[in-house]
Amino acid sequence: MSRNFKVSYSEDTALLQNMWQKSWLGILILAIVIIPPFLTRYQLSILNEIGIAVIGALGLNIIIGYTGQLSLAHGAFVAIGAYTTALLTGKLGFPFIVSFPLSGLVAAALGLIIGIPALRLKGLYLALGTLAFGFIIEYLLQHWDLTHGDMGMGVKNISIWKLTIKSQLQYFYFFTTLAFLAVLCTKNIVRSKIGRSFIAIRDRDIAAEAMGISLVKTKITAFALSSFYAGISGCLMAHYYRWIVPGNFNISLTISVIAMIIVGGLGTILGSVLGAVLITGIPYIIVYIVDLLRDSYPALSGVIVDFKLGIFGLVIIGTLLLEPKGLFGIYQRVKVYWKTWPFKY
Repeated sequence: MSRNFKVSYSEDTALLQNMWQKSWLGILILAIVIIPPFLTRYQLSILNEIGIAVIGALGLNIIIGYTGQLSLAHGAFVAIGAYTTALLTGKLGFPFIVSFPLSGLVAAALGLIIGIPALRLKGLYLALGTLAFGFIIEYLLQHWDLTHGDMGMGVKNISIWKLTIKSQLQYFYFFTTLAFLAVLCTKNIVRSKIGRSFIAIRDRDIAAEAMGISLVKTKITAFALSSFYAGISGCLMAHYYRWIVPGNFNISLTISVIAMIIVGGLGTILGSVLGAVLITGIPYIIVYIVDLLRDSYPALSGVIVDFKLGIFGLVIIGTLLLEPKGLFGIYQRVKVYWKTWPFKY
């Protein structure tokens, strides 16, 4: 019997479809456990930022990639999560184990509020509506006495019972575990009935409604889930950087996360991970190149610094031109090539 075809429902719904995927997952987990202790604090800090970005990118991909709703308020929901945990742990004395889920739930609750009026909006109108919500949140954070405006707020270290996370290595294992759980949860969500409803609305909302899918319930659920992921990401960001200001969560943060899911691959979980790795790593790659050229070509290194944002944009445009499906599309092509080699088709 050929193993290229699935012969049972359990095989079709399996999380890992074959031994190849299971083997690579085992290798990845082994590498995550063994390699980090040999990395520098600087390298670990980059990986920690990637772990936080993965969670945020997964949340935005749910609403844009899977449901087809253009939202520009992601940075606002990240800010809500960050300031929620800052107020709960700093002002009210709540432990992290309580503020962590509450940060996501508060963001999800506000996501429900914005999701209700957004039901009548589509396309650019929805984008402008969510953008306006982001500006409102940024204004409130700058002028609300509890948030101390542009002066910012200090945030405590993550403490889980008697364990306080302080070192970069501890943060790495904690963030990586949460990112892995976020990937696992998202994978199961998109494979479920609600996930298939997201995709049906994205592809053709009128046909989805004719099939009995509730547009109201599904779109609100998508906004709430996306906001929950953003709030969790903001909570982790606040405790990692230990100091937050409203400027950390402006429109540029939203654009960065949108770039992650577009470059990585819209509507794909692996694309969210790959996009988070690339977009988060680009500034550090540029800094590394500048350091290499500083002594030999000081003028060139200065030009690279001046055009840092331009280089960032060129990488994004180049990726989209070479592969419209993003890094996930490149991954698919490579996988198909090795599966069919040495045959052309």
